Amino acid sequence: MELMGDGARLLNTRQIHEGHGSASGTPLPATAAGILPAPRAAEPGREDPSPGLPALISELPDEDTLAMREEAEIEARHRRAAEQGDPAAMSALGTLLLRRGDLDGAEPVLRAAVQHGDRAAANNLALLLHQRGYGDEAADWWRIAAVAGSAPAAHALGRYYRERGDEPGAEYWLRQSADAGHALGAYALADLIEHRQEDGAEQWFRLAAEHGHREAAYRLARICADRGENREAEQWYRQAAARRHRRAALRLGTLLEERGETAEAQRWYLTAARDGEARAACALGFLLRDAGDIDQAATWWRRAAQAGDGQAANALGALHAQEGETQTAERWYRTAMEAGDVNGAYNLGLLCAGQGRSAQAEQWYRKAAYAGHREAANALAVLLLQRGDAAGAEPWFSKAAEAGSIDAAFNLGILHAGRDETDTARRWYERAAAAGHAEAALQVAIALQREGDLHGAERHLRCAAGGGSPEAAFRLGALLDAARDPEGDASGAGVGEEAEEWYERAARQGHRRAQVRLGMRAAKRGDAEHAGHWYRLAAEAGSRNGAFNLGLLLAREGSEREAEMWWTRAADAGHGRAALRLALLAARRGALAEAQSWCARAIACGPGPVAERAARLRDAVTHELTA
Repeated sequence: MELMGDGARLLNTRQIHEGHGSASGTPLPATAAGILPAPRAAEPGREDPSPGLPALISELPDEDTLAMREEAEIEARHRRAAEQGDPAAMSALGTLLLRRGDLDGAEPVLRAAVQHGDRAAANNLALLLHQRGYGDEAADWWRIAAVAGSAPAAHALGRYYRERGDEPGAEYWLRQSADAGHALGAYALADLIEHRQEDGAEQWFRLAAEHGHREAAYRLARICADRGENREAEQWYRQAAARRHRRAALRLGTLLEERGETAEAQRWYLTAARDGEARAACALGFLLRDAGDIDQAATWWRRAAQAGDGQAANALGALHAQEGETQTAERWYRTAMEAGDVNGAYNLGLLCAGQGRSAQAEQWYRKAAYAGHREAANALAVLLLQRGDAAGAEPWFSKAAEAGSIDAAFNLGILHAGRDETDTARRWYERAAAAGHAEAALQVAIALQREGDLHGAERHLRCAAGGGSPEAAFRLGALLDAARDPEGDASGAGVGEEAEEWYERAARQGHRRAQVRLGMRAAKRGDAEHAGHWYRLAAEAGSRNGAFNLGLLLAREGSEREAEMWWTRAADAGHGRAALRLALLAARRGALAEAQSWCARAIACGPGPVAERAARLRDAVTHELTA
């Protein structure tokens, strides 16, 4: 409901209500010109010297004083004209007093103006009466002004009807206002139509937005965004955000961040955050964190959390948890939970689980899981399964998986595989694999490889290896190795190179078999340095094959003592060939009892050919010992 001051005349008049004083015979309020300071008189007995430039400057009034003088002059001018019976001056004077909040002074002047048929005065009188709580009389004056063609009055009357639940009446007057091009009327009409879930709101939002209505621009942007028209949505978000619409600034920042334009996104988040938009402060915190400015990120997260943003409270909790400040982290997680963010309960569960407080972890997981948090349901199921309660775990795994948790789908696969329910396990693995779960894709690949579907296996291995599974990378390398052209043509060489790339990817992630395989390939090329590097990494990580092969390499290089150390480590881990090598070394040194002991280890560890050779050597050593 806005003030009018156009001085237009009513096309038809109605009886003026007498409830708050008649305009006729009512004296006009006293002038406000008297509030200005009087000119200062010179002090008696003292000359008034001609002031210099600094004195003149100091005597100049400031902008506020000039504005007050100008307003007083305008008021005095309107008042003089009003006293002479000028209806336009009465309307203008009443408007000025109403804007100032002088309702007692404005009312008689406006009533005098409406008696002379001024429609702006009728609208403003209605506004005054509405402010005083006389809604019905205000509506009468708005109706008079609206019938006379006042779009602002039609808008005010439409809002009056809507506040009282008369939507048909509201629509009629709001449409009158909107049809006249009134931005507020167009917006109010669009809001009413959208509230009733009817078609046609967009055109009125657009009209209001084109006339600079910031909320209409924001609402229009949302409509465009919902249709996927991001370019036009951005245009309207920008218009609303430029007029300090904080939610539009937030949405614009989000749109820019999704597009990778983080610098501009940060500026709009900052604008919205400074205007009090907690979600923008939270988003700004994440951008600052990603840029490495943790202190500023924490400042904005704290501001957002204190304003009730649960996500920001969670972020603060995680920040303190990383610093080992578990009590502070717990406090912020609780704040997030109290703000209605179920992640708070889930994170409290993770915090307790990390501290070995299983009972409390279960309590928080359950709270989050019952609220629909799928990862909390999965975590609860894992906790129950670790406790041996598979029957209690399965429903939670299922609930989490059905809600979209790919970890839960994978875990269901493990659960059913442990019961030898291979078909059911396969279905869950395939579901998780389809959603990008690397280890699930690996399990599907192994099953396909077992069935002879090498193309399907390769496809899933590539997915799993690309997702970071070292076992999948190793198996993919082995599959490509097996598919290499035995004649060694160009295509086969390419496959071999790719196989080595996958072996190396797995090896760099600590996969021992891949390290051994790379060592073997390097040794085959005569590259003893790289072979030794990979064998040693595998051996130091506990690979018996790596230790045995490293021993062979060292023995060829004449480092028999170090070779014996690695063979001993391999033999102790059950490597039959390493035990046989140690038996031969001991026999050559004449340590027949030691040789006999290593032969027995080699026979026990195998494989068959090694056991046969070890048996023959043992017989020979036994013969020497008994000769």
